[in-house]
Parts: sequence; C-alpha cells; structure tokens
Amino acid sequence: MRNLVMKIVKDGYSLIIGIPVVCVVAALIVQNYAPAAVGAAWTLYALGLAGCLFMLYFFRDPERTPAGGPDEFVSAAEGVVRSVEFMEEPRYLKCPAVRISVFLNPFNVHVNRHAMSGVIREAGYTPGRHLFTMDPRSSEFNEHSSILVEGEKTRCLQRQIVGPIVRRVVYWQDAGARVEKGQRLGMMKFGSRMDVYFPAADVEATVQRGDRVRAGETVIARLKKGGA
Repeated sequence: MRNLVMKIVKDGYSLIIGIPVVCVVAALIVQNYAPAAVGAAWTLYALGLAGCLFMLYFFRDPERTPAGGPDEFVSAAEGVVRSVEFMEEPRYLKCPAVRISVFLNPFNVHVNRHAMSGVIREAGYTPGRHLFTMDPRSSEFNEHSSILVEGEKTRCLQRQIVGPIVRRVVYWQDAGARVEKGQRLGMMKFGSRMDVYFPAADVEATVQRGDRVRAGETVIARLKKGGA
C-alpha cells in the first residue's frame, strides 16, 4: 500500500516547531500580564497553528518520477516558465547557452531536483544583492548557488536564486558526487527563481514562457538530433 504520509524536508523543522512555540510563549505572557487581553492571546494561538500548518505545507517533499528518455532533461524547480533565452555563459559552461528560468510562488513545492544525470563538477554559493527575482539582473547579481553537472553527452548549470525577503537556498551534494535525473538537488527556503542553462549547440528547449512545470517530472529540454 502506498505511503500516505507526506515527507517533510528536515531543513524546515526549526520553523515548523519554532513558530508555534514562539506564538504560544507570547500568548502565555499576554495571559499572565494582561489577562484582559484575552483576544490577543487567542490571536497568537491561532497564528501559531496557522504558521505551523503553512510550514508543514511549504516544506513538503513529494515523490517524483522523472519523465522522458536519457536524452531529455527535466525541470529543476516547480512553477511557471518565465523565459527561455539565448546568451553567453562565460563562467561555467563557457559557451553560448539556452537559459530556462522558472519562477516559484509560495504554494509550489520548493524542493529542487537535478535536470540530468551526471557528475557534479562544480558547486558553490555566491553572495550578492537581493533584487526581486522578476528583475533579469537577479540571475547574475543576487545571492545564488551554482551547480554544474556534466553528463555523457552534454552539461547543465543549475542556479538557485534568492529573493529580497527570506534569503536562503541550500544544495545537498558537493563537487564529485554522481547524481541522477530527478534526484533531489536541494531546497529553496523561500527563494523564488531557478535558472537552468544548457549549451545551445547541444540542447533545445521544449517549453516556452507561461508553461507550468513540475520539478523532476516535466521535460524542459532535449538533445538536438545529431548532436553530441
């Protein structure tokens, strides 16, 4: 029988537990020192419960089954495709690239997954600014992580980008690790943008602006026929 209990990302435990604890403590203080303010105390209890339930929902980690064959690549994040662009990527791929940008809202699953199988050649975190992730400059100037995966036929750069409010993204494998398509990559702790780059000579996008995608499941690109 299929397990009906939703997996929760352990990175969220501090918020799942911390928010209701803080609210309950604050409510007890209100009840103790201002017994007439019973409405404020109950409001804090309600906020603690609502915050706990939202964090449980936000840090959910459903199972995903990768789609497509070995020459097709899946979305690294769940959300809406906001752009498919061609540009130079001089730092990691060092070639003309196609960049697929996916934007997440607070109700999307925020666990990220690897777009392709291969070996992580580079993985690192870059400090920076905190522009709104709708701003095209955020991909380069905001704080972000960069994970470069090299497969048998092509490469892929996955970039988790933080926003202006809660500013943390995490990745769970280091350089040298072997990863599989659809495997869990990391978590956007309220980050809201994932950019995935492929060499433009090797890969063509299969999605367009406005498409809804699911991390680890939706095919977003494939090797060009007769390519590498």
